[in-house]
Amino acid sequence: MPSVLPLGDPVPADGSFPPEVLSALASRADKPLGLYVHIPFCSVRCGYCDFNTYTSQDLGPGASHQSYPDTLISELEFARRAYDDAAAPPRALSTVFFGGGTPTLLPAPELARILDAARKLFGFVPGAEITTEANPDTVTAESAQLLAEAGFTRVSLGMQSAVPQVLATLDRTHNPDNVPAAHQAARAAGLETSLDLIYGTPGESLADWERSLEAAIALEPDHISAYSLIIEEGTAMAAQIRRGALADIDPDDQADKYLLAEQLLSRAGYHWYEVSNFSRTPKTRSQHNLNYWLDADWWGAGPGAHSHLAGVRWWNVKHPAAYAQRLHQGLSPGHGREILDAQAKVLEHLMLRLRIREGLDLAEYNALPELAAGGAAPITPQLVAELVREGLLDPGSAEPSSSFPEGRAVLTLQGRLLADAVTHRLLS
Repeated sequence: MPSVLPLGDPVPADGSFPPEVLSALASRADKPLGLYVHIPFCSVRCGYCDFNTYTSQDLGPGASHQSYPDTLISELEFARRAYDDAAAPPRALSTVFFGGGTPTLLPAPELARILDAARKLFGFVPGAEITTEANPDTVTAESAQLLAEAGFTRVSLGMQSAVPQVLATLDRTHNPDNVPAAHQAARAAGLETSLDLIYGTPGESLADWERSLEAAIALEPDHISAYSLIIEEGTAMAAQIRRGALADIDPDDQADKYLLAEQLLSRAGYHWYEVSNFSRTPKTRSQHNLNYWLDADWWGAGPGAHSHLAGVRWWNVKHPAAYAQRLHQGLSPGHGREILDAQAKVLEHLMLRLRIREGLDLAEYNALPELAAGGAAPITPQLVAELVREGLLDPGSAEPSSSFPEGRAVLTLQGRLLADAVTHRLLS
């Protein structure tokens, strides 16, 4: 089943923002504004997945593939009104990301229609990055060309593995032979490409993972994501592990596979810019995901989608039928929201900056107004030096400079394996 929505304060029926947001919006005119579009449809639900996705038989009355684009566009219209009512400074969208689910289960003309509505309602900055995720089985030369003509700039293919037995364990139904064909179709249409891989699947050997990495590298995509498998409670895979049908994931095995990924990807010219993400050049990094890591703003449209604007986070009702009903009644689809307190802001700033290649600007962090209010202490040079000696932080980056008067905390390769532990150490 999809994951449970968090608790929170109720969202007003008109979607109006709390006073704290209204007063903060004017100071965020220079922050990027992104749009996440959730397409919750899948042909089959994968055993490891706890995303808010649904097969056709799960949808129920009031929700369908055919009606969904109009419902989604009605939320974009609602978002525009709420944004205007807040007297927010004008900001065009710098990124749009269609995720899921499998966005390309909708016909390409329907994806184009949703994108065109976003363009008309918000506008795009020049060179805006516009991405859709895709199952390799759903991309053809014709659909890729239609996406490119509609304004999409990037396709992220869910490859996951090149090994059939690993795909079977993950309940992935795509034909691995279709990955090269889908990649070539996207390339021929002039689209940038990204491949998503998962490592640490029960039963996957190191040789299996090497085979997947080499297959991905051979296609020469612009970007590769390599995510460790996480077993979420409530998923079919969690139940299989609990009853002994599958072996549990092994953190040491996952560490070995991450090290192999770093070795092979860096040798092939891919450079890490976030712990799980590698790109050929800074230009081909995922700007949409960087917005999340750098405290930008985004509106999440679709059932269960999460949004963030000037320190308030909210999330929509989960089921597509309930989502459609709210919007058809002219009501906000929001289910709950929270205003980030000082402690949460400090933690997120530290944790997210530390995951990226540029690292944490220590002077910027130590000057955060929320630091004392959140009960956190400044990061001392002594603590940084200790983590450098342990091989977890890069010594060159830790040195003060004219640009970074207190230096930066940048993870080493060993530090990336222990990113959560380094975060806790810096918070202490």
